[in-house]
Amino acid sequence: MRPVKNRGAATGRAAGLIDGKSQGLEHGYHLGRCEAIRAIVPPAPVTLRQLRVLYIPQGFPAIDQGVIKALGSLVSVLVVGTPPEMLTAASQMRPDLVLVLNGLHVFPENHLQQIDTIRAMGIRTAIWFADDPYFTDDTIRIAQHYDVVFTHEQSCVQLYKEHGCAQVAYLPLAADTDLFRPQQVGHSYRSDVCFIGMAFWNRVAVFDRIAPYLSGKKVIIAGGLWNRLRDYKLLRHSIREGWTPVEETAKYYSGAKIVINLHRGHLHEIDNRNSRAVPGQSINPRTYEMAGCGSMQLTDIRDDLARLYTPGQEIAVYRSPEELMGQIEYYLRHEQERRTIAYNGLRRTLQQHTYLRRVEHLLQLLGY
Repeated sequence: MRPVKNRGAATGRAAGLIDGKSQGLEHGYHLGRCEAIRAIVPPAPVTLRQLRVLYIPQGFPAIDQGVIKALGSLVSVLVVGTPPEMLTAASQMRPDLVLVLNGLHVFPENHLQQIDTIRAMGIRTAIWFADDPYFTDDTIRIAQHYDVVFTHEQSCVQLYKEHGCAQVAYLPLAADTDLFRPQQVGHSYRSDVCFIGMAFWNRVAVFDRIAPYLSGKKVIIAGGLWNRLRDYKLLRHSIREGWTPVEETAKYYSGAKIVINLHRGHLHEIDNRNSRAVPGQSINPRTYEMAGCGSMQLTDIRDDLARLYTPGQEIAVYRSPEELMGQIEYYLRHEQERRTIAYNGLRRTLQQHTYLRRVEHLLQLLGY
């Protein structure tokens, strides 16, 4: 019996090597195509402004790093401060503009007093909300203390105007395409289907519905609170609990055949501070980041999606858990269509949805 066992093991190892080599070749071909796209898309034009900017980050590395690099190319003097010390930094620097990202979570209790004092010094202030509409109970109050309000969520523009903000503009987020880019990754990052994010209750409902289907695929789910799943045991082997660093997130996206995007629900009171039930109508930053990694994305639909990506050509969409399962099955079986959508989405991101282009637009809206 021993020789038969050895032949079987040898056959299995050979099959694994062949399969691994095949997957490696496919991944290499895909990366080559992605790098060719990155090489032919011209860089965004840069107009350097004689402008002194103090930037206060939120602590979202995927966004903050992109904004900081963009400002570094677009303004003559950039200082990156901290939420507790922004008044001190503004007093020392006397910038033309203080730009704050989001103003939530890590900002101190005297945040608004600091901003009021900075404005009283004759320094212009602007805030860019990146968490709308999920914390509008707080952001409505915060927005009233700034000269100019930007929000990535189109449903919040009128809301802020109705609460006394004179200058409000819709400004989508983007991708840091130095960080979120196609890259070579090991087998531990490769999957048929990937999802990165917190298990908000609307996501739990969808994943409970599709868990039996996903349990037969190579799946990676990373994020917190996934023990909320009713069918946690079905997906336990696929779940990587806890916060995922942005560098790891980019690797998971690069290694996935399909990445699911499922936007956060706006209604649940445990997960949100949105008592006015302001709807979520705009796409999240992950939409751009997934596309920037050269991954084919399956996303639920937001109102502004079609203005930013062309469904069916640059991004794939679904409207229900049943349609999501059908789309996953279809695109896993139709590799060329899947890759074409991924390449088109990557190209569109590089052309229009980088932070250099977005911050250029922000400065234009401010009149600089």
